[in-house]
Amino acid sequence: MILLDLSNNDLSGVIPPQLMGLTSLSMNLNLSHNHFVGNIPIEVENLKNLGSLDLSYNMISNNIPSSLGKCVSLEFVQLQANLLRGTIPSSLDSLRGIRLFDVSSNNLSGQIPKFFEKMNSLQLLNLSYNKFEGEVPAAGVLNNSRIISVIGNVNLCGGFAELNLPHCSFRQPKKRLSYKWKVFISTICSIVLLFFLGTCLLVFWMKRKGKLHVVSSDDDFDTRVSYQSLHKATNGFSTTNLIGVGSFGSVYKGVVNINGKETTIAAKVFNLQRRGASKSFMAECEALKNIRHRNLVRILTACSGADYQGNDFKALVYEFVVNGSLENWLHPLESFDDPPRTLKFRQRVTIAINVASALDYIHNLYETPIVHCDIKPDNVLLDEHMVAHVGDFGLARFLESSSEKSSSIGIKGTVGYAPPEYGMGNEISVEGDMYSYGILLLEMLTRRRPIDESLKDGLNLHNFVNAALLGQGSTIAEVVDPTLRNELLLGRISEKALICMLEIGVACSFDSPQERLSISEVLSRLNKPLV
Repeated sequence: MILLDLSNNDLSGVIPPQLMGLTSLSMNLNLSHNHFVGNIPIEVENLKNLGSLDLSYNMISNNIPSSLGKCVSLEFVQLQANLLRGTIPSSLDSLRGIRLFDVSSNNLSGQIPKFFEKMNSLQLLNLSYNKFEGEVPAAGVLNNSRIISVIGNVNLCGGFAELNLPHCSFRQPKKRLSYKWKVFISTICSIVLLFFLGTCLLVFWMKRKGKLHVVSSDDDFDTRVSYQSLHKATNGFSTTNLIGVGSFGSVYKGVVNINGKETTIAAKVFNLQRRGASKSFMAECEALKNIRHRNLVRILTACSGADYQGNDFKALVYEFVVNGSLENWLHPLESFDDPPRTLKFRQRVTIAINVASALDYIHNLYETPIVHCDIKPDNVLLDEHMVAHVGDFGLARFLESSSEKSSSIGIKGTVGYAPPEYGMGNEISVEGDMYSYGILLLEMLTRRRPIDESLKDGLNLHNFVNAALLGQGSTIAEVVDPTLRNELLLGRISEKALICMLEIGVACSFDSPQERLSISEVLSRLNKPLV
């Protein structure tokens, strides 16, 4: 066998290692434009006679295997438009006959290896749109703008002039301080430290004496409402006004006057008898007091005081979202009065984009990254235009260097949506939110909860859908929500569009955090036309 071309199909799953055992391949192995996931098999080292390897435009993740360096006959390597990360392995130094090496549009990082300078047969080195950093090699064959492309790598410098990169700045050797300066600086530091310790002791003593007002996060809201106002607005927190019950409290609908305007609100009243409720209130205040995004539930104000019996009272007041939670749309309670509510495929895609946009904002665009820690249908609310808004930041954490802020100890999230690593005490991460998002997306498409009686034999929602995508279990039509199945049968949506969405959900919910898609990658895929 001289070549094998399986490009431009709908092949999915991992690349079979057996393919890499076809030592008779001597010209071309082309698996491009498919839906392969996972690693490049290390067995690729068996293809020592292969001239061209094309795995581009798939969803292959993890590192480029060092065993690729044993394919010494390679002239063309095309790995662009995947999810590869890590550095370019030094073992590729042995590919001295390489003519084209394209790894553009991945997540590769580290420095560009200098061994490319000595590859005299190289005609194109495309490293664009990755996360490479440091100085660009510019000697030998790389001193040519027609050979190397590095656009989209914002942390590169140097190289030849045509690349238009900034000059590399190297730190000058530090000058040694004289003995007198060392003594002076040590004295100043000691004085500052003593002053700081004294201030801390004074604050502690005044707090013990009750003479110091401690400002809490909810003091940052411009307008506050009283307990009396919320009591009146919700008819005394009547069950007729109750619209939801969560882990740390209940949510009531009401109408209250804010800044002289009658406003329909949803008041989240915290049950302070529950362990962690007060901490949840503070976390939500801290997370939401400054962030603004069209796909986040808008917080209006807060209430922190005492009720009529003198007990502590804390509540957060949100803008009321009229169409309720995604949970109620996916799993409506039986009612003889209301017609069953259904979501069309296009609505589900829009909701997926809305939730992804909210996560992209808190993960990547806000000044301090925030991890939500509890993404699930209950916490996604739909407005009158069916635009999704993410709410309930009671478990949210800021990603800071402090272990107190980043540890996941005590963070449980919700069973089925919380990533497996949290159960082992691992630190919280944006990858944890991605797992929850993936499960949410699969639930939207299948209308099965992550813990569902129909999932037997140890299957979870991820494995159930992934088996269908690999052709090892139910068919795609059997896996998805019957409403979507009808749209599929009527030709209103294509099976390819459904598969695309299911693949995103599966790619976000792998057990290994490193294998999951980032929210930026999810948005990139969701914003492409679904055909």
